[in-house]
Amino acid sequence: MANRVVVAGVGMLPFVKPGASASYDEMGAEAARLALKDAGIDYDKVEQAYVGWVYGDSTSGQAALYKVGLTGIPVVNVNNNCSTGSSALFLARQAVEAGIVDCAIALGFEQMTPGALGAVFDDRPNPLGDFLKIADDSFQGAGEVPMALRLFGGAGYEYQEKYGAKSETFARVREKASRHAEHNERAIFRTPVSVDDVMQSPKMFLNLTRLQCCPPSCGAAAAILCSEGFARKHGLDASIVIAGQAMTTDYPSTFAEKSLIKVVGADMTKEAARRVYEQAGIGPDAIDVVELHDCFTTNEVITYEGLGLCPEGGAEKFVWDGDNTYGGKVVTNPSGGLLSKGHPLGATGLGQCAELTWQLRGQSGKRQVEGARVALQHNLGLGGACVVTLYERRA
Repeated sequence: MANRVVVAGVGMLPFVKPGASASYDEMGAEAARLALKDAGIDYDKVEQAYVGWVYGDSTSGQAALYKVGLTGIPVVNVNNNCSTGSSALFLARQAVEAGIVDCAIALGFEQMTPGALGAVFDDRPNPLGDFLKIADDSFQGAGEVPMALRLFGGAGYEYQEKYGAKSETFARVREKASRHAEHNERAIFRTPVSVDDVMQSPKMFLNLTRLQCCPPSCGAAAAILCSEGFARKHGLDASIVIAGQAMTTDYPSTFAEKSLIKVVGADMTKEAARRVYEQAGIGPDAIDVVELHDCFTTNEVITYEGLGLCPEGGAEKFVWDGDNTYGGKVVTNPSGGLLSKGHPLGATGLGQCAELTWQLRGQSGKRQVEGARVALQHNLGLGGACVVTLYERRA
């Protein structure tokens, strides 16, 4: 019988702009220490570590964890683009659930540089080459635009063409993110912005403006996962459990249908969510709070539908009815999301895990979702991988 997996402790550093952080190893070590302290255990109780980052040299995971302790445990380094942190979480959860270990740590960090993301190696094929070709074939001159902007900007434009959504709908998503981040001391951008502010910020590509794009960021976050038996033995809080989790990669539809909505992971999201709801035995109507991958406002809108939070083509109504915020159907990105909190690639998924753990414990202060018992996490990486995780608070 599979073990029920407990989120025993979480830790997260405030996300900051490039150049304002400590080095990746120091950030990673501090996030790990915070998670261990939150769980109430020493590092020597951890049996395996899964450590994620995107931009850095090999064995950076060891460099960070060696500052916490030298215990000889396996350290597995993970790189899955923007879903890296959740990929580390996925591996740690599998190890505990399968009974391979009783306690594992998932750690993610990123030390980024300013500017749009780009390829590091120009002497070999770009893993996103097939994805970018669809964008380049769809929009004249797109090849001069940074790659993430091409893909997510194109997907949003396609969504508007298909469903008639207003550009202001996407701007309202950013406005909502800023209101939520106002109460998050770990977010980069905490000043509220209006729909007009978003619409009037510089145009980046197609209908996307600058304020609709997440900023490059530095930061770190970690989670301690354990079995219920381990939690009982060591007197740990076992109230937050992972009730379902799935990772998906791309399907033939990603490329065959020439749809940028599919290219940026809509089908991966839909299938991962379906599996998670099936595992947990509940549907999207039971979700109280969501942290989803809003790297661009366009992706948040598309993801509402992929996660089943609203019907296909119903995201615009969902946004304008306020069903994505406090007082609505489900509070999305109470942290401010990637748009306001920041997006240090390797740390993002574990930052989402930390936020949802605090929400389910009732520890989120002014951004607390009242009575939250069920939380959903969505973390997407192009190239591709999507991880969806469902957490429950149990007595």
